[in-house]
Amino acid sequence: MRIVAALGGNALLERGQRPDASVQWANAVAAVTALAPLAARHEVVITHGNGPQVGLLALESAADPSLTVPYPFDVLGAQTQGMIGYWLLQSLQNALPGRQVAALINQTLVSAADPAFAAPTKFVGPVYEEDKARELAGSREWSFARDGEHWRRVVPSPEPLHMVESRTIRLLLASGAVVVCAGGGGVPVVRNEAGRLEGVEAVIDKDLATAKLAEALEADALLLLTDVAAVQRGYGTPGAEPISRATPAELRRERFPAGSMGPKVEAVCRFVELTGRLGAIGALADAGAILDGKAGTLVTPAGDYGGPGDLGPAQWTGLV
Repeated sequence: MRIVAALGGNALLERGQRPDASVQWANAVAAVTALAPLAARHEVVITHGNGPQVGLLALESAADPSLTVPYPFDVLGAQTQGMIGYWLLQSLQNALPGRQVAALINQTLVSAADPAFAAPTKFVGPVYEEDKARELAGSREWSFARDGEHWRRVVPSPEPLHMVESRTIRLLLASGAVVVCAGGGGVPVVRNEAGRLEGVEAVIDKDLATAKLAEALEADALLLLTDVAAVQRGYGTPGAEPISRATPAELRRERFPAGSMGPKVEAVCRFVELTGRLGAIGALADAGAILDGKAGTLVTPAGDYGGPGDLGPAQWTGLV
């Protein structure tokens, strides 16, 4: 099977942890421990978030007196792809001796006319108290929004349209390699009036970009792996209950937090609606059990899934 698995930002840096390299490296090793058994049996593409990392680099860049202007977000996104890709690459090589592993810096095409550029919503960087957020908003002209009890910087998050390097990723998969790519949703780029690609100031939602990549790669399953065991109906209420199986239509009738579970639900619904394959959300540690139909929230056209045998032969028509 061909599986595209997305690691949530918490997989590399849990809320409250110091963003030291040693902390994130240890978290990368733990993440790979959960994914290595899947990669040993299947074709696997791994994507990852970069919100805490790109926010930290943006903060450092803005405070660097040697720079005329801070590094733009497309460049910072590429930096995080290289950094996190290195941690995952080496961890996978150690966990799967003899298996080829590739970590790719890749671009995601967006529209220059996307309305998201006028309405920033994507959280990046650390959390702040309200007074500090207001200070930074004034001194650095950053946008902030409430994230739980705290405040975080927000940047534009345009809709991902196409993974520029999808053909390269296909070639790597055909060679038998495990591929790490689309970090932070990929480096955001637009096509200018001369037909050339150029970077833009944005951070693409990792889950929506991963779903777009899974479609392009004709994946059999899309796994969005996070720190919760399953999607919950009535999240945050006394009557909250896990959803084990659902159709896209059933999930769309529920309400989920826009800044966290909402994009994940939207991503799996889109993938299942377009491909008829399996989309799932669940805990990273349960990755193998999710694919076996024993954990997580499993989304299929009919809402029933008992394991890989239920997928049957792939029926792909016209997806690129």
